[in-house]
Formats: sequence, C-alpha cells, structure tokens
Amino acid sequence: GEVMAGSGAVALITLIASVAATALLTTVTSRAVLGKPVTAGEAWRDARPQVLKLFGLICLLPLIAAAIILAGATPGILVGIFGSTTGGVALGVLGGAAAAVLAVWLMVRFSLASPALMLEKQGITKSMSRSAKLVRGSWWRVFGIQLLATVIANIVASIVVIPFTFIAAAVGGNGVVGLFNTNGGDVGWAFLIISGIGSGIGSMNTFPITAGVTVLLYIDQRIRREALDLDLARAAGVQGYGNDTGSGG
Repeated sequence: GEVMAGSGAVALITLIASVAATALLTTVTSRAVLGKPVTAGEAWRDARPQVLKLFGLICLLPLIAAAIILAGATPGILVGIFGSTTGGVALGVLGGAAAAVLAVWLMVRFSLASPALMLEKQGITKSMSRSAKLVRGSWWRVFGIQLLATVIANIVASIVVIPFTFIAAAVGGNGVVGLFNTNGGDVGWAFLIISGIGSGIGSMNTFPITAGVTVLLYIDQRIRREALDLDLARAAGVQGYGNDTGSGG
C-alpha cells in the first residue's frame, strides 16, 4: 500500500509536469525557430487556453494503448477462466503481444498530436488526425528518432535517480544492503519520499529532451510536407526566401 501510494504520487506529479513541460516547450520552441525570444510568462499566456485539452490528450493516449492491449489479451483471459489454463496463458500472451505492436504503431502515429493541438489550436480528435496525417509515410523515421530520444532521456534520468536511491536506502533504515535483499522488507516513507524526489528531478531533466524532440519533429514534418519553412521565413522577416528555386542554383 505504501509503495502504491508513493508510486501514485510520483505518477501524478509526472503527469502534471508532462503537461506543463509540453505546453511551455511547444511555445518556446516554435518561437525559437523564428528567432524570437519568449519569456516563461509569455509562453504560459499563449499556452494556457489549450492546457485542459492537452491534459485530456496526454491522459487519453495511454488509455487507448492500454485498452488495445487489454482487448488483445481478453480472449486468452476468457479461455484461461472457462477452459484450459495453459492454452489461455499462451493465447493471452500472443494476443497481448500482437495488440502491443498495434498500440505502438498507433502511439507513433499520434505522437505529434500535442504540438498540433498547441500550435494549431485544435481539439483533441482533430489534433490526433492531424498527427496521423503528418506521420503517414514517415512512420519508421519518426519512431526511430523518438525511440532514440526516449533512450537518451531514460539514461539521463537513471543517472540522476541512482544517487537518490542509495541515499533513500541509507536513510530509510534498511541500509544500502537492503537494496539487494531478495527476501523483501518494509519500505518506509523516507525511502519513498527521497526516491520520489529523485524521480521528479530526473523527470525535470528529461522532459525538455522528449518534448523538444516532439515539437521539432512536428515542425520538420510540416516543412517536408507543407513547405512550412516558407511561412516561417516570412514570419521571421527573411526577404526573398524561396523565390530563387527556379534559378538553377
């Protein structure tokens, strides 16, 4: 129960931080592309009208993935309950694995929905449709870049969290040796609080990586598909950009 409470608190803080980081970094990055500085207050004022929609989107996508995986594993669960346990387990594993592949495919297709929602001021469903349109034909490229960003972010987070874990173990009463105790033991609130602080700091250092990569991917896909660079150049006041494409240079 203590572990679940601590994990729930960390998950809630992570969700709130994810929404805030995505909202602010989307605005900051889009302005930076134009070479225009923006303060945190200006970024928040620009992002605030879309924050509730962004919160709903960030909550909806994991629920969709979980529902797909559960649907894939449900036949195996039913067979295990009303028929053969071994057959049910095998069917559940296969169905869950196939559903997980589908869930990953969908999550990549919808991965650019957050910047679409923030920058184009669209609703949740329209931003998901917009993301699918931008990712179409570039799924593997988007998947590879986001996978690499996620791996880098997790490595950075792990480096930050490890010292807090050892400190938490030392303060929590079981000592550092307790981390390697396979027989279990009590997990105190001191351990949960200190390790939760470490997780929060690790997330604070990694959110800019993942959110920034997502926004830049969104801008890059729009440049490739919709010549967004011409609009950005005009917005930035660059004279004559894109007018010499027929000169043979």
